[in-house]
Amino acid sequence: MKRLPNYVRGAWEAPTGPEITQHNAYTGEIISVAGDTSDPASVLEYGRKTGGAALRRMTFFERGLMLKQLALYLSERKEAYYSVSHLTGATRTDSWIDIDGGIGNLFAYASLRRQMGSERFYVDGPTVGLSKEGTFVAQHVMVPKQGVAIHINAFNFPVWGMLEKCAVNWLAGVPAVVKASEVTSFLTEIVVRDIVSCGILPEGALQFIGGPGRNLIEHVEMQDVVTFTGSAATGRVLKSHPRLISESVPFNMEADSLNAMVLGEDAAPGTPEFDIFIKNVRSEITVKAGQKCTAVRRIVVPVQFLEDVQIQLGKELSRTKVGDPSVEGVRMGALVSRTQRERVLQNLGLLTRSSSVVFGDPDRCEVLGADPQNGAFMSPLLLLNERPFEGQDCHNVEAFGPVATLMPCTGIAEAIELVNLGKGSLVSTICTMSPDIASEFLTGSGAWHGRMLILNRESAKESTGHGSPMPMLTHGGPGRAGGGEEMGGLRGVKHYLQRVALQGHPTMLSEVTKVYQRGGARPESEVHPFRKHFEDLRVGDTLTTANHTVSETDITNFANVSGDNFYAHMDVTSLEGTPFTGRVAHGYFILSKAAGLFVDARKGPVLLNYGLDECRFLKPVYPGMTIGVKLTVREKIETEQRPDDTLPPRGIVRWQVDVYDETGETVALAVILTMVKKK
Repeated sequence: MKRLPNYVRGAWEAPTGPEITQHNAYTGEIISVAGDTSDPASVLEYGRKTGGAALRRMTFFERGLMLKQLALYLSERKEAYYSVSHLTGATRTDSWIDIDGGIGNLFAYASLRRQMGSERFYVDGPTVGLSKEGTFVAQHVMVPKQGVAIHINAFNFPVWGMLEKCAVNWLAGVPAVVKASEVTSFLTEIVVRDIVSCGILPEGALQFIGGPGRNLIEHVEMQDVVTFTGSAATGRVLKSHPRLISESVPFNMEADSLNAMVLGEDAAPGTPEFDIFIKNVRSEITVKAGQKCTAVRRIVVPVQFLEDVQIQLGKELSRTKVGDPSVEGVRMGALVSRTQRERVLQNLGLLTRSSSVVFGDPDRCEVLGADPQNGAFMSPLLLLNERPFEGQDCHNVEAFGPVATLMPCTGIAEAIELVNLGKGSLVSTICTMSPDIASEFLTGSGAWHGRMLILNRESAKESTGHGSPMPMLTHGGPGRAGGGEEMGGLRGVKHYLQRVALQGHPTMLSEVTKVYQRGGARPESEVHPFRKHFEDLRVGDTLTTANHTVSETDITNFANVSGDNFYAHMDVTSLEGTPFTGRVAHGYFILSKAAGLFVDARKGPVLLNYGLDECRFLKPVYPGMTIGVKLTVREKIETEQRPDDTLPPRGIVRWQVDVYDETGETVALAVILTMVKKK
């Protein structure tokens, strides 16, 4: 019998303590046994001192490249993960969600590397002025926490559950201890083994425990972060742990919830929305055998469509073949274990106190290619609660398997009331073509959910579906769903960073943050900045241009070229009731003329104009006024060279364009980007 090793303190070690037996979901045969580490305190300290220190020496950009490299590496080996994932009861589609979805999270967070910058801290938001003369300002910055991320994961997604969390904390510069579910950690372990062997991550960035993880929480410290995915009941126990409270440790909880799908009153039988609704409900019941935290548990439909939905869902579910997915035609595998099947049946008993089974047999399931006695199989089950306001078990009890309850409503207001009885969920879906219905659902129920999907004929073709969390969107929900957030792009990364309000003179803050703070020193560049390579440019380098006096001819010519004949530029008789006292120059003329003043026309290191980030026109410019420009290096952003890249090595430079008039007042302020060659 294989004893599943843990990877801690830079080495693989045999498990200790009570051993947990792991089983083949199709046959019940023992795969391996998992256990804990003997010294959890030293595991956390090793992560803080070794992994954390190594990650914090890297910039956000470097950590993003690390994630990309790891994603490519794991993609080449994913077929091996698929073969092991099969043992958890997963179909090929189920495994794709888990394995490819997890790797996809690495790619997604790698893509944030430019946005987060080329420093070891993140500059968060604009400068805040704190004084009249501008010599005292503030800038929020965010630095990596100096602890470890402890991820307590659920059994249903052994790969995605690890990678979707770790992608975020690694980009932030924080190491992880992954406490995988002892039910399916044999799959997590083979992925960890590949991550360790490839050497892409610095030592200590990842540690793995395949057993229950007893006593881990007792050793957390204030710089650590704990995340939990699993049942709401277990999450509440962990969330109130005295150690978390005494150390003020952030705790992010993503709990299983009673997610709902609602059929709009406009989505009558025969409409595309009705068919889309049926298809998506069937998928949510059967994918992963219903073992998803986002799976639909409550199906809310207008009472006049109740019978049609019940009949059509029954037809769809009857086509679902259950068994070993290696057998042709099988579309739903097993639950993860017979123990899990028993838990589902126990909760089914509670649900049937106020609901009846209208499709499926809890005691019998036709199984293809596997052992129906020793495997963890069960039929998809559709329940009907005809009085969902009276019998509220369906709003309080979750059977974490292929089980969902159908219930009627008499309008969108009643549908909202029923959905909200779930006390907070990860996701809800409204299937409708009516903006009014969708808007009412959002305003009436949005506060009860972490994500909402408006599904109809226009979005269905490319929709990722009700049950699919996306890396750049928050994953979590209020109330029963745990009150936390995972992923969410940059929002998720900030969960592992400490925000610091940095105060001082703008020159000092410019030097420290490597982002020019307005009001700071702007040393005049002896060489035109466009003649400098990326490495030679310094934040604050400034070019002061020659001046130009704006004329009425300029305004007329620009109107002719651009086609912009807005009355304020062209008709002096139409200015009554406007802020203007005469013909005013086009804002885009001012910006264009500024470019004409600061651009060096000769071929040099600047390859191209990359875009415009910000632009404000702060003061009208009339004929006779004289403008000049101060062009300042605001920020430098690293880029990487792709293998098939034909352009020379380069970076992105963000420039502040300050256009001022003869009085010295700023009339326009913009941030432009250029692509600049490296040496």
